[in-house]
Amino acid sequence: MRNLLIGGLALAAMTAAPLPAQAEDSVYIQLATYRTGPFAGSGIHIANGMADYLNMLNERDGGINGVKIVVEECETGYNTQKGVECYEQAKAKNTLVFNPYSTGITLQVIPKAAVDKIPILSMAYGLSAAADGNTFPWIFNPPMTYWDGATGVLSHIANELGGLDQLKGKKIGYIFLDAGYGREPIPLLEKMAEEYGFEIVQYPVPVKEMQNQSAQWLNVRRDKPDFMVIWGWGAMNPTAVKEAIKIRYPMDRFIGVWWSGGEDDARAGGQDAKGYKTLNFHAVGADFPAIQDVKRLLVDTGKSQTEADRLGENLYNRGLMNSVLMAEAIRTAQEITGKKVITSEDMRVGLENLNITEARLKEIGLEGFMAPIRTSCEQHSGHHSMYVQQWDGEKWVKLTDWFPPMTDKVKPLLAQAAQDYKTSNAPWPDRAEPCVN
Repeated sequence: MRNLLIGGLALAAMTAAPLPAQAEDSVYIQLATYRTGPFAGSGIHIANGMADYLNMLNERDGGINGVKIVVEECETGYNTQKGVECYEQAKAKNTLVFNPYSTGITLQVIPKAAVDKIPILSMAYGLSAAADGNTFPWIFNPPMTYWDGATGVLSHIANELGGLDQLKGKKIGYIFLDAGYGREPIPLLEKMAEEYGFEIVQYPVPVKEMQNQSAQWLNVRRDKPDFMVIWGWGAMNPTAVKEAIKIRYPMDRFIGVWWSGGEDDARAGGQDAKGYKTLNFHAVGADFPAIQDVKRLLVDTGKSQTEADRLGENLYNRGLMNSVLMAEAIRTAQEITGKKVITSEDMRVGLENLNITEARLKEIGLEGFMAPIRTSCEQHSGHHSMYVQQWDGEKWVKLTDWFPPMTDKVKPLLAQAAQDYKTSNAPWPDRAEPCVN
């Protein structure tokens, strides 16, 4: 009887004791960022925008469908080797997706992605051919490729002249960061130069010489190109703007890709930079409910690294859009798989089935922020619309309506580039992943 009593009391004590707390449902995303180094002036704002949107969802909504997002940064300094090390750390922690934020890093991790089953999101940068989902089922580069952007620049120049046929005989200067990023659009530019009869004059800028471009711009003054196109990043951009002003190059004939359009890039030239143009694929400004939620929940409470007066700037919004794509991919993957806590393999399915409509943008507090985005098994970029913005001396102003890239020029080259990649990286595996929707 005594033993029974002791046993009964022990059982009662066990029953009354609180159960161990269940681990909170969560998923992990590493952000490869660069808050240090020669590209920090651009990278800081991208990093802030990416982190803020995901952390805002945690604060406001408890994550995505009740699943918190564990956000962690890994500093790359825009160094390719450090970026690969960050990728390996992300893999060890089961990241849902990897954001290289460098074309050089992207090119290094592309062969690893299919083996490790980690999707790579290189939003509007990286390898243009990766838009071919049949060849690169683990790589995603929405909303458009660099080659789309190159046709956008040429399309705008042609419109300024009165039509594509007016490009004949013109001289277009191309000043670019002499790295994988800057070299990526050259094949398309050369192909179109041959087709339309204009001349492309190249002015490469070594990474170590980004803040010393006097030689390149002396050559620009000598060559007198009708238009100048810039494919720059970090410290290269404000330096180029100041050098263009110094040689009195017409700023309204100076146009950059979307990575050359930070406020600090144009501010470097002050009022003299008025007229400078770049492409863009999202809005500039903080007058969106989602960004106001970031301000209210994170910036005003000291939970963000973002300064209040930087909210809504171009590169901040670029980083925020990057996280919108990730968040919507998580939500899509949850809907398709029926899981709350998804894996990186599920995330790939979500990225492959993005369908961000105007109605959805309104629902998440970003109505009018960007053009609708849709991806598929075959199309991992989407060739979506862009517009041209212009510096008015103090801020970016939307200059044109949204317009599409010249997909008829881009698609054949992308298909050939994907085939060339497979050949040069043989044996490249055929797609084994089924299309799920």
